[in-house]
Amino acid sequence: MKNLARVCVIILMAGAPAAAQLDRDFLTEDEVDQIREAQEPNERLACYLKFARLRLELVKQTMAVEKPGRSKLIHKNLEDYTKIIEAMDSVIDDGLARKIDVTKGVAAAAEREKEFLTTLQELSAKPAKDRYLFEYALKDAVETTQDSLEESQNDLRSRAQRVIEEDRREKKKIESLSTPAEQERKKEEAKQADDKAKKTPKAPTLRRKGEVPEKK
Repeated sequence: MKNLARVCVIILMAGAPAAAQLDRDFLTEDEVDQIREAQEPNERLACYLKFARLRLELVKQTMAVEKPGRSKLIHKNLEDYTKIIEAMDSVIDDGLARKIDVTKGVAAAAEREKEFLTTLQELSAKPAKDRYLFEYALKDAVETTQDSLEESQNDLRSRAQRVIEEDRREKKKIESLSTPAEQERKKEEAKQADDKAKKTPKAPTLRRKGEVPEKK
């Protein structure tokens, strides 16, 4: 299900402006600026890993002190962490779909996610009176990290092939949901583009018909 969701994100990202892609409420304004500046996928992954580590550190610090209202902050940081990990997977899959080398970023993600998972498991083992208020967010963070780590440890070639196939199937599904009028309009647009290409005049030449340029 999460893989399918990421494929949908990839399709939407392909035609969306950069500013729209960064409209994410789980990042601070400064973090959004950092992501916007890091156009290269491996650089973006490095930024996301830094943000994820910060969220977990905030969770650890908050859980270390029992005080009223802390559960809301723990829940929020865990949710933000989970969304950051999911955003990382989307960046990786998008890079693979566009045939960009993300080997460096994926290796860094796998290394860091092992640490993140250990931290989350330690937090899960700690007793807390208000645990029921952030139990689901903590469980979701653990499962998301496990899934992402497993993906990061898989062969990139097979992952890229899977992403491309899922992308293709999802596009076909979206096209099948379009109305007959929309399908006809797309066919007409494609026909017009083809006709225009055929009518494009060839570059002028002084060669006679059948004459080929001499090899230098």
